[in-house]
Amino acid sequence: MNRFKNILYVMESTEDNQPALQRAVALAEHNQASLTVVDVIPRINAGIRMPEGGPISKDLQAALEKKHLDDLNELTAPFLKRKKITTKILVGTPFMEIIREVLRDKHDLIIKIPENQDWIDRIFGSDDMHLLRKCPCPVWLIKPQAAKAYRRILAAVDVEDIDIAEEMTARDTLNREILQLAGSLALSDFADLHIVHAWNGIAESTLRGPFIHSSDEQVNDYLHDVYEDRKNNLDALVNDVIEKLGSQTEDYLNPQQHLVKGWPREEIPVLANDIDADLVVMGTVGRTGIPGYLVGNTAEAILNQLQCSVLAIKPPGFETPVTLED
Repeated sequence: MNRFKNILYVMESTEDNQPALQRAVALAEHNQASLTVVDVIPRINAGIRMPEGGPISKDLQAALEKKHLDDLNELTAPFLKRKKITTKILVGTPFMEIIREVLRDKHDLIIKIPENQDWIDRIFGSDDMHLLRKCPCPVWLIKPQAAKAYRRILAAVDVEDIDIAEEMTARDTLNREILQLAGSLALSDFADLHIVHAWNGIAESTLRGPFIHSSDEQVNDYLHDVYEDRKNNLDALVNDVIEKLGSQTEDYLNPQQHLVKGWPREEIPVLANDIDADLVVMGTVGRTGIPGYLVGNTAEAILNQLQCSVLAIKPPGFETPVTLED
């Protein structure tokens, strides 16, 4: 994977960061990329009879920042012989300050461990979902217990035909980035690459309804045509991306394609579980016109059901609602 040049690793204080940081260091090495490791701490507010910004609150804030910076330096020390690492403390609301750091230093990838959410079934906490919704660069959430090397990687793409040319172009660009990243990771980890597209025959329910009275044969012919159209689109996309990855890539990757009938929000998590995927690579915003406040409903429904690591990518033209100013 030779795509990222300025990687940001976000420490999660409640979990063991070493495995995920190990992958961040290795990725930075392979890409000859810079690596920054940050921790986000709260801003200490003035308490009773403590003046805002006074010497006591300033001393407490400075002591807290020093403690967390020392922890960061201890965390990164084992890797310094391999890679130069910049450590930094951010102060404020975690997702806001992480995104501002991305905007300030033009990071092109965030790597972090998901928040600890033992009290619910979802893998992602509120700050993680804010990052997935609003961060302008890809976000890679790595499970603390993830293996050093992935065995199976699942790339989710959308190859449905779209009438709006601008959206079609953006969607194709996003599909290609998803496959390129998933393919590069599969090659570097010697992992199996799976590619999924979930499809539906939009007119099926109408054809089966009381007003048209289509025969089963007519409905099946219609569904077969839809399937063949999606299969041709997927084949063309995969072949083109693999060709661009290199002449011997197909022999090494031998990707397995899954064209599953059903809604993506239902079928993709089921398939990820069935194949025991270690990582799902997917897009997180379905339309370029969305300014960034909401992740696509389908993408969010999928994310909330996954139990594996996720690499989430924004479409071209995405703009974060977060600014550098408060």
